[in-house]
Amino acid sequence: MLMKNPHPRRSRSLAASFIAAVVVIAVVVVALITGLRAFGNPFTTETADRSAPPVLLELRNMAEFHAAQGTFEVIVDIEDDVNWVPSFLAGERVQFVAVGTVDAIVDFSTLNSGSVTVDDTTSTVTVTLGRVVLQDPTIDHEQSHVMNRDRGLANRVGGVFSDNPTSEASLYRVASDKIAAAAAATELVERAQQNTTATLTALIRSLGYEHVVVRYQVWSAAA
Repeated sequence: MLMKNPHPRRSRSLAASFIAAVVVIAVVVVALITGLRAFGNPFTTETADRSAPPVLLELRNMAEFHAAQGTFEVIVDIEDDVNWVPSFLAGERVQFVAVGTVDAIVDFSTLNSGSVTVDDTTSTVTVTLGRVVLQDPTIDHEQSHVMNRDRGLANRVGGVFSDNPTSEASLYRVASDKIAAAAAATELVERAQQNTTATLTALIRSLGYEHVVVRYQVWSAAA
């Protein structure tokens, strides 16, 4: 036998309230979606850059003419052996690939009145410069990396008690020395002289002189 709901009005009121609540929620959701589309998401994250502005520390006049540059790559292969002990127990071998550049420069700050002579009769200007200098190598830390590292058991255990057991500082020093030696053995100095001569010749000829002679001091063992 079916029983009648003793409170039909209350049931209809609850149903109406539930429907009204659903409608209100739907309206709010639609409003939020519409607002986000129209004005953007108000809850997005904003990044504020509060860094201090750069501070000028020094201004210098540059009198060095960078006439040529060489790029070098060297593989440093260093192995530390322990006498009478197998390498898997003690010792270390590191293969390090280093990429760096060396600039060849001419220092114009040494020029004086005696460095330039002018012969109006032959329309000739003679310039005497100092020697070309190879700067210390600049190692590219982004391209340089350890290719392989083998460490003995004792080295790995000892590394636990070291702040920086795999420091690459010594590898960079060795690589820098090797690149500097390689640069000195190339024609980088000659290339720098050619480029400097071409630059000065074009500049002086633009002033109306026909002939330009550029001379360089030569390297000496005492220098």
